[in-house]
Amino acid sequence: MNSRELIDSGTLELYVFGKLSEKENETIAEMAKQYPEVQDEILAIENAVINLSQSVAPHLSATNYEKIRTRLLDKHKVVPISQKKSWISYTGWAAAAIFVLGFGFQFYKLNQTKSTIDQLSVEKSKMQESIVDLELKKQEAQNILTVLRDQNNIQITLNGQEVAPYAFAKAYYNKETKDVFIDAAGLPDPPKGKVYQVWGLKLDPLTPKSIGLLKGFAISNSKIFKVEKVDDAEAFGITLEPEGGSISPTLEQLYTLGKV
Repeated sequence: MNSRELIDSGTLELYVFGKLSEKENETIAEMAKQYPEVQDEILAIENAVINLSQSVAPHLSATNYEKIRTRLLDKHKVVPISQKKSWISYTGWAAAAIFVLGFGFQFYKLNQTKSTIDQLSVEKSKMQESIVDLELKKQEAQNILTVLRDQNNIQITLNGQEVAPYAFAKAYYNKETKDVFIDAAGLPDPPKGKVYQVWGLKLDPLTPKSIGLLKGFAISNSKIFKVEKVDDAEAFGITLEPEGGSISPTLEQLYTLGKV
């Protein structure tokens, strides 16, 4: 051990406070003779002890301080060659390493659990959407059956016209409640920017009245739409109109027509 290692080891403090063996004291004393910096460090430690004593007991005489200093110099004459490592230190490092590894493992498991919960939440949300969708379809099917089974509804066939000879539709008209349902399954999907418009007609004189648009045609599964009520309709027609509908029917785009 060189002088710098000795000074940095903290052994000189133990030497000053008399905590070393006789052999260690002798070794320190020899190094203090050989290395002035070791002797200076010992003196600095002793002065620090004396100054601390003065701050705690300021009324001690200078003679007593000198006696203390002399005793310190006579009593401490050595320093240990090497700094010993306690098994407690290694145990502490091992415990710290185990703690870090354990914490890392717990953090990993926590992230896995959170990921699983998030996945379950997504699947639950999808399942709820599916249930709502099924419920809506069920309700829609029940509404259709109600319309078809109502004996007060008159079924009117709307045949294809010149612009679409293969098109067809049906109107279910209740003369008592004036409710009108349109089954448009026989119509092609309207072009982009266009919409089907339903008209209730009186024939003499020919008087058309708009009773609704078939909105959401492309996404409808049943293609059955409830439109507005109409009084004493004598016929029903469906035309293709610009999106938003028209005030009067575009006869050139008359797709289906049927008399009550």
